Amino acid sequence: VVHRDLKPLNVLVNKNCDIKLCDFGLARGRAGFSQDDDDFLRTEYVGTRWYRAPEIVLTSMEYTAAVDIWSVGCILGELIGRSPMFRGKDFLDQIRSICDVLGTPDD
Repeated sequence: VVHRDLKPLNVLVNKNCDIKLCDFGLARGRAGFSQDDDDFLRTEYVGTRWYRAPEIVLTSMEYTAAVDIWSVGCILGELIGRSPMFRGKDFLDQIRSICDVLGTPDD
């Protein structure tokens, strides 16, 4: 399952520190997509902006479960830094924010 909207509000922790994910409204069935699959071309606008992977911010219609890994990294960064890592006001500001931290891509 690719959740596609991981953010702190969708990560539940109980008193035993058991972690559960919620809100699977944007989720898709599996991570191993091929171009022949109907799910390969996916919805462009998924995920909450501050936790959205760059390939989604850049409107790529082709992405994998890696978008959830990016979101988890953003959540962990927020836990450590006690503030969201990438606070973009819009999609362009979001990309600038990511590039400020990670640098620009070589390709």
